[in-house]
Amino acid sequence: MSEIKRFDDLADFSTEEISALLALSNRLERHPEPEALKGKVLSLLFLNPSLRTLASFQASMTRLGGGAFVISPEMSIHGLETRPGIVMDGAAAEHVREAVPVIASYGDALGLRAFAEGRNLTEDLEDREYRGLAELVSTPLINMESAINHPCQSLADWKTMDDLDIPVSAGKFVLSWAYHPLALPLAVPAATIQMAAMRGMDVTVLRPGGFELPDVVMNKARRLAERFGGSVQETDNRSEALDGAHVVYAKSWSSTRHYGDKHSDYQLRNQHEDWCVDEPWFQPAETNCRFMHCLPVRRNVVVSEAVLDGPRSVVVAEARNRMWVQMAVLYAMLGPGL
Repeated sequence: MSEIKRFDDLADFSTEEISALLALSNRLERHPEPEALKGKVLSLLFLNPSLRTLASFQASMTRLGGGAFVISPEMSIHGLETRPGIVMDGAAAEHVREAVPVIASYGDALGLRAFAEGRNLTEDLEDREYRGLAELVSTPLINMESAINHPCQSLADWKTMDDLDIPVSAGKFVLSWAYHPLALPLAVPAATIQMAAMRGMDVTVLRPGGFELPDVVMNKARRLAERFGGSVQETDNRSEALDGAHVVYAKSWSSTRHYGDKHSDYQLRNQHEDWCVDEPWFQPAETNCRFMHCLPVRRNVVVSEAVLDGPRSVVVAEARNRMWVQMAVLYAMLGPGL
């Protein structure tokens, strides 16, 4: 792979290609190349809010000598219509069929962030909104989080575990559901178990009843685990899941049993407020078991301050690594390549 045209899904790449991207990110971290993307422009379209993704992509382009501009409905568009066949006599002044290709045309690549609608599980699992918008783009494209994927976060998580020498084939990775007052998307949990499976780890999804990950997500992760020498299982037994764990990755997500039904989801999740990751959780785990989270995280709701501020937590390193791995993707996409 000499260059990347699309960065939609980590599973689109071989382990050799991922290793090359990680090696490149490490090289750029140690040996900056401040003119590698001189004169290049990255268009960033955020249909949903962001902190790390926005800041890390801007920093990435700046460190490589390029530039970036940001468009989002909240800051610069007077209403953005997405529905096909609509008579636009309402508040929206712009339709995505014109807006997206125009925004893309101003840059050498486009970063696109389009969350799940959260109403129809089938549509979100098929990533219909992101795929529909991607069809309007002819320039190189980066998925900055869609309904069911977040490859930039996953690549940063992979680098974080490599940096910490967390075992690969013998490593035990636990993705744990955690309480949150809101029904959150499936993108990060789906991408995370896929990443850990591709890394060859033994992956356990720990969740209460009603928060099972969809079969399509689990089956994809299991196929990848079989290919790369790992395993994937799901349980509601906390002590069993955490026994011997090297990583506990906490994340909240909506109930797939009540997907799109806010009232039923709320009633179910509020039975599990005790699913706040705390130090006693780690007693059956490895002594130096690490705590990971993609951020933002609600303190003393998702995870206790004792864990978040303690030596187990690597959440800041994860966030910083977003910049380094995205620099590698941009370098391969817009610069010398791999």
